[in-house]
Amino acid sequence: MSTALPNVAFIGLGNMGRAMAAKLLAAGYPLTVYNRTADKTEPLRALGAKVAATPAEAVAEGAFVVTMVTDDAALRAVTTGKDGFLNSMPPGAVHVSCSTVGPETTRELARAHYRHGSRLIAAPVFGQPEAATEAKLWVCTSGSVPAKEKAEPLLKTFSQGIHDFGKDTGAANVVKLCGNFMLGAAIEAMAEAFDLAERSGLDRQQVCQMLTSTVFDTPVYRGYGPVLATKNYQPLGRAPYILRKDLGLMQTEAKEIGVNMPFVNIILNHLATTVARTPADTSWTSFARHISEEAGLVR
Repeated sequence: MSTALPNVAFIGLGNMGRAMAAKLLAAGYPLTVYNRTADKTEPLRALGAKVAATPAEAVAEGAFVVTMVTDDAALRAVTTGKDGFLNSMPPGAVHVSCSTVGPETTRELARAHYRHGSRLIAAPVFGQPEAATEAKLWVCTSGSVPAKEKAEPLLKTFSQGIHDFGKDTGAANVVKLCGNFMLGAAIEAMAEAFDLAERSGLDRQQVCQMLTSTVFDTPVYRGYGPVLATKNYQPLGRAPYILRKDLGLMQTEAKEIGVNMPFVNIILNHLATTVARTPADTSWTSFARHISEEAGLVR
């Protein structure tokens, strides 16, 4: 029996996608890559990846295609749009969708894959690109059981744990949206708390250090707390418009199933102002600046 690893196509080479693709190459997977902005493929080409001119070309020989694109429209475009890869996928191939998109988009594309004779599983990830490089992402999966079993070795190349949420292909996307909402809520809560501390005459960094080393000693609070305490909103995570997009998806999902989530609206309002005022290369934590302005504080 051959021990050769299967061919993989990787589509979407932003910071996270590039780090994940590099881990697949390092693990020995033959890799073909595609990105809408072609120059982002060059670091992977230098590591030994083939570069395709279209998504369809990328998947022609692949047993797997991994996508990590910005939003629902981009995922539909590379899958079923002009030059999309779906009709070029070999029978039985698996699409591993790692993008943060709406659950209904995933279900829609899963049905299209089923009709074609391929399969789609959702596999959104939690963590920063540095975590992918260190194989420390957390992955949520949902969809076809045999397809998830086939894809598990790929996911292990860049993750420290895989959590499965059943056969409903959109389920993992719901979990991802819940997680990103909780990240946004943690940023909102810390920003408001540190503003209160500062207005009360306290050192916000000292307050942050005490809280994040005791009752809030968790990765999210330890990671984002110092950024908010110092008001130094350098790149940590993705741009504010990405979190706004994700919470917009959460808001839509909540309305569709009849769940009241008023806190989403508060965070979205702050994000809308931030996106209008803030450079795109600033961290999504920067919506805390607007919260400080509302509290009468300036940097």
